[in-house]
Amino acid sequence: MAKPAISPMMEQYLRIKAECADKLLFYRMGDFYEMFFDDAVIASKLLGITLTSRGQINGEPIKMAGVPFHQVEPYLAKLVKAGQSVAICEQLTDAGAAKGPIERAIVRIVTPGTLTDTALLPDKQANRVAALAVHKNRAALAWVSLASGEFLCKNIDLSSLEDELQRLEPAEILLSDALRLDLPQRFTAAVTRLNDWQFATDAGYALLCDFFGVQDLLGFGLSLDDNPLPIAAAGAVLNYVKLTQKDLPQHLDSIALESNQAYIAMDAATRRHLEITETISGKAAPTLFSELDACANNMGSRLLASWLHHPLCDIARIQNRQIAVKNLCDDYKNIHQQLKQLADIERIVGRIAIGSARPRDLSALRNSFFILHNIRLPENSHSMILNQLAQLLP
Repeated sequence: MAKPAISPMMEQYLRIKAECADKLLFYRMGDFYEMFFDDAVIASKLLGITLTSRGQINGEPIKMAGVPFHQVEPYLAKLVKAGQSVAICEQLTDAGAAKGPIERAIVRIVTPGTLTDTALLPDKQANRVAALAVHKNRAALAWVSLASGEFLCKNIDLSSLEDELQRLEPAEILLSDALRLDLPQRFTAAVTRLNDWQFATDAGYALLCDFFGVQDLLGFGLSLDDNPLPIAAAGAVLNYVKLTQKDLPQHLDSIALESNQAYIAMDAATRRHLEITETISGKAAPTLFSELDACANNMGSRLLASWLHHPLCDIARIQNRQIAVKNLCDDYKNIHQQLKQLADIERIVGRIAIGSARPRDLSALRNSFFILHNIRLPENSHSMILNQLAQLLP
């Protein structure tokens, strides 16, 4: 019996869809991203868009739904919030010059933990993807924020996993297929399962060394003998970034091993009852953060939230922060007003690093550099923080 004929375009779609079978595929067709088959049904329900059809296979209509490419961010935000990951397939050749189907390929995969677009992210909240590596009762976490370039790892006891997740609040966590582990009920982040080999320590070590261009990781405080689990977790999360972004962004220029002695330890229950950035009922206000946050821009707000969740143990560092605040208070209104005009440089740099920056991002970055050039920090400052910052300003 002859095989039912399908169009060259649909052949291409099915081939590309096979590369991301567990994700929704946004397939670029002119001014729209189209979805077909079950993807179209899911998207129509989650996004409230019209479900139509285009052509047939085996006598059955091919279900189709689409969204305009120039208004895609709000739709992506809804899907990610609903726990869906989306593969973005773009046209790589000009329609007028192509003979046959336009060349297309997946250029990135949008997942809850790898977002960088401003429209998809909470302004004052960090967005992290974390990987968990486990061996017996020992474990390690490694986490990345593509929006800021943060890349850290840490040895933990498995019994303290809920405490660490409450502290980091990752949007997505990566687990091995072979790992049978029930995450805490309060933990609502998306869970992505990876092949067990992606958590192999040797493979992670090789990937990290190659990415950072080093012979070993001793300069980052990591060794195969002492830190096999952090290396395994870091390798898994870095490989996941590579898979979703189709490249490794260069703003992840270092990795650090976080120490238990650096911050005051707080368990998950303590964090909840202190209502640092979230009330017990799950609201953003009133909290300690919402009452203290008078920062001039979102970069400062995110840093403040991080500091509140990571109270320092080192008295010298605490005193240095206090001196910096005191020095800035002397010229508060002038500096505050200038900082309010800054764009979110941190996230713009993140988008540049993964190749998704838009012209408006670059113009905002240019304008921010002009503002930074005119900022003058207090002279004769006794703060190490401000002195270091002054050296970075133009």
